Amino acid sequence: MLDNPTLNKNNIKIKRALISVFDKTGLPELGKELDNIGIEILSTGGSAKTLRDNSVAVMDVSDYTKFPEIMDGRVKTINPLIEGGILGLRDTHKEDAENNKIKWIDLVICNLYPFSKTISREDCDTALALENIDIGGPTMIRSAAKNIGWVVVVVDPNDYVLIIDELKNNNEISYKTRLSLSSKAFGHTAQYDTIIHNYLKEHQLSNVFNLTYKKHSEMRYGENPHQSAAAFQIPGDKSNNVLNATIHQGKKLSYNNIMDADAALACLKEFRSTACVVVKHANPCGVARGEEIVDVYKRAFNADSLSAFGGIIAMNKECNSLVANEISKVFVEIVLAPSFTKKALSVFSKKKNLRVLEIGDINPREKLIEIRNVVGGIIVQETDTSITTKENLKTVTKIKPTETDIDTMLFGWKVLKHVKSNGILIVKDNTTVGVGAGQVSRVDSVDIAMKKSGESIQGSILCSDAFFPFRDSIDKIAGSGIKAVLQPGGSVRDNEVISACNEHGISMVFTGERCFKH
Repeated sequence: MLDNPTLNKNNIKIKRALISVFDKTGLPELGKELDNIGIEILSTGGSAKTLRDNSVAVMDVSDYTKFPEIMDGRVKTINPLIEGGILGLRDTHKEDAENNKIKWIDLVICNLYPFSKTISREDCDTALALENIDIGGPTMIRSAAKNIGWVVVVVDPNDYVLIIDELKNNNEISYKTRLSLSSKAFGHTAQYDTIIHNYLKEHQLSNVFNLTYKKHSEMRYGENPHQSAAAFQIPGDKSNNVLNATIHQGKKLSYNNIMDADAALACLKEFRSTACVVVKHANPCGVARGEEIVDVYKRAFNADSLSAFGGIIAMNKECNSLVANEISKVFVEIVLAPSFTKKALSVFSKKKNLRVLEIGDINPREKLIEIRNVVGGIIVQETDTSITTKENLKTVTKIKPTETDIDTMLFGWKVLKHVKSNGILIVKDNTTVGVGAGQVSRVDSVDIAMKKSGESIQGSILCSDAFFPFRDSIDKIAGSGIKAVLQPGGSVRDNEVISACNEHGISMVFTGERCFKH
């Protein structure tokens, strides 16, 4: 290691290139351009074959190193003639290179097999995954990316035109370009290693927690116009989600659009029966389940039509023309569904700004990792995928809920998991009728939910995402028409709260588990 290293920032000429790529997009065109310029090309395996098939002059790496590819291709570029040619400093290591017959490699074009594709295969086990870890490729890329004073590294086929244009116009590559491509290359190998690390580690919440994403799209701005924003995606992810949705029409999705659509989809995933979710500002304002999608939509939207204005409509069954006609009567930002009939799309086409997102099959929620930024780091947790069943419930009052009440409670609990805390939800007939969300006091959330419910409060059920610390909320709902309460329990004043229910003739059931969503 040099004690006082210097960095060459002058333009450099390209005399020799090394090409070894998995993604062969644009490779024939690149090879021809380099060949025409007079650049010698070294290559391996499939890359060499592709170039030869397109009449590009190529020297096999094994012919240059005088060492064959061995061990089923595991060893082919890890050789002093290759690594020395990439890593050597032209102004310092010239004598070493001459003594060891090392030729300088000025341009390295290399990208890696997408490890994510291997591990997504149904037949993939650890042995197959390990077999598909590239060693030589990352070594060449990192070597070239380190030696930016003298070497250019390209990992993205989209950058081929940049290199060719610069060579044609200037016969050289600038330091600015080399620096930019070096950063990109280290990002490429970092992402590759992160995917491997996350696959092999035993625990998701390991001592070292690495994340990697690729840019999905630029956005005009974030939550507000003065905030910059972009969407990033898990490499290789093909799951049915908002980022992978087919957008049939409408404006480009904004930051807030994606947040709200994802919130709607998350809530929708709680249901297997026909359901519709209306979301506004990441909170469900109307949810219904039933049989006929038109009826379900109407009940969900009318649960709080005022809040639903400009919201997100999400359904878990195909959207037909009957539903489309109903939705077209009001202003909403997005309609989301697994699929759309041609007639439905025709109806929506008259509302040019309406975003229509086709998600594909909507499957139950998976246990994923949720991440939030805090100053100095992040906090991480598993997604709340817990399922509360009838067997989990415990009636704690003298008055017992009916079987229909229990079914309604379980419906409400599924929705409540997606309401911001403190969350209070009032439900009736498989429909939300009042939502109180995001208040700093539980009794305030109760007030809001009751106000939203209107006359529909008669014969309804109230669900709370955490225990009642005092009996005040129960006293407030007394005489309102609410006949039952579902809550986790666990307060030191549970007995007081239960007594209040008994006094007012309200049944109360404990889940034994809270569902906070801060």
